[in-house]
This record gives sequence, structure tokens and C-alpha cells, in this order.
Amino acid sequence: MSRFATMFDRLAARDEHAFVPFCVLGDPSPDETLPILLALCEGGADALELGIPFSDPVADGPTIQAAAGRALDAGTRPQDAFAIIARLRETQADIPIGLLVYANLLEARGMDHFYRRAHAAGVDAILVADVPTAEAAPYLKSAAANGIDPVMIATPNASDDELETIASMSRGFTYVVSRKGVTGTKVTAGTGHHTTVRQLASYGAPPALVGFGISTPEHVRSACSSGAAGAISGSAVVRLIASAQGETRHRALRDFVSEMKQATR
Repeated sequence: MSRFATMFDRLAARDEHAFVPFCVLGDPSPDETLPILLALCEGGADALELGIPFSDPVADGPTIQAAAGRALDAGTRPQDAFAIIARLRETQADIPIGLLVYANLLEARGMDHFYRRAHAAGVDAILVADVPTAEAAPYLKSAAANGIDPVMIATPNASDDELETIASMSRGFTYVVSRKGVTGTKVTAGTGHHTTVRQLASYGAPPALVGFGISTPEHVRSACSSGAAGAISGSAVVRLIASAQGETRHRALRDFVSEMKQATR
């Protein structure tokens, strides 16, 4: 079984949902990232969703855009991101790890090469945020050939046919957007995803994780009550990373994850 499948089964047996923090690898620098990831794990994260910094992250709002900029300014490149993940795997062998990336990162290096490097580093799943289902076939083929679960993203305005296609393509989990727009705006999580989650389940999709606007325990509870398997929080985590340094930062991250995780029980 994959790490994601094992996690979902374990949580279901406990009547729990998953809490998954997101951050950008290399923010604020490559050397500082591993302690940040360890703090997230120590706080009780069930899985990690990680971004490789990219110059034009079109799905992301200003908070995560700024994090990507800091990481790029610090010299972070995909090889650095994979090295960080490989170091994390030395002590965190079981936690599921997903990547959220953009197509240019794969195209520039060769799709098979990228997926192969990701798998070797310890990545379980990859969501290519700017690839629609109509263009996804080569990504799905390469991911499968290299031991990576391809994750598709479902929006509240997706048609029934589109959701059925997403359900058939996704592996590991399905990323469900809670509302229209980009990450990290002042608009909080919506409720349009409730129907999306139910429809995906009816089509046999992998478990749904709800993201965009998840920044409080109440948002986590709402996501879980929709029938989703859990929630992903990105911009709130990134703001904490930017707001402090050293052990003060690590303590804030551990406390935040612990509080959000408690809301999944």
C-alpha cells in the first residue's frame, strides 16, 4: 500500500481526519527548511504537501508567491528541494509527502527525469497545478512509470463529467478547492466543496483533501464535516514561517499544527 493509503486507513480506524500543512521548500533558505519540516511533523502533521519554488505560481496568492520568491532568492533549485526531502526521509520514513508543482519545472528537466528524481527522494504524490485533465495524459503515464501518484485538483465549478474524469485520474488523494480564486487571500474557505466532495466519492475518487482558505480549526472542522478525508493549510503555515526565526518559529509551527490536528478528531 502507498503511504497515503496507509495513512487514510489508519485515521479511519481512529475516526480521525488528516491535517496536512503546506510550505515552500527553501523558504526562507534551504538550510532552514529541514528544521521547519521536522517541526511540522513534531506538531502532529499526518502528511506534508510541499512546493518547489517557481517564478510564476499562478494558483497561489501573494503569501505563497512571496515564499517562492524568498526561496528562489536564497538559491533554491529543484535539486535542492529533492535533497531536503531525502534528508527528511532519514528520520521520517512513513509520513506521506506530496508535491505541488508547475508544469514548466517538469518540462524543463524532462518529465520522466523529474518524476524519477522525486521518487528517489521519497516523494509519494505530485499535483501539477496548471495541467488540466485534457492535457494530463503524458503526466499520468510518466508518474505511473516512475512510482508517483498523480493528484488532480477539483474546483467547485467543475462539471459532473469533469469530476468523473478527475476521479478516474487521481491517485493517492484528490485535492479539492474550497472556493474560487487563489490561495492565501483574505477570503476564507467556502462551502461549495461539500457537493464536490460527495460527487467525487460517488465516482470512486481517492480520498479528498480540502485546501484554499484553511487557516483555523473551524475551517478544518468544516472541511471534515463535508465528507472530506482532511484539510490542507498553506498560507497560514507560510505566514508563521515568515513571522519568526529559530526555535520561536519552530514552537509556533508545532503549536499551530497541534491545534489544527486536534480539530480533525
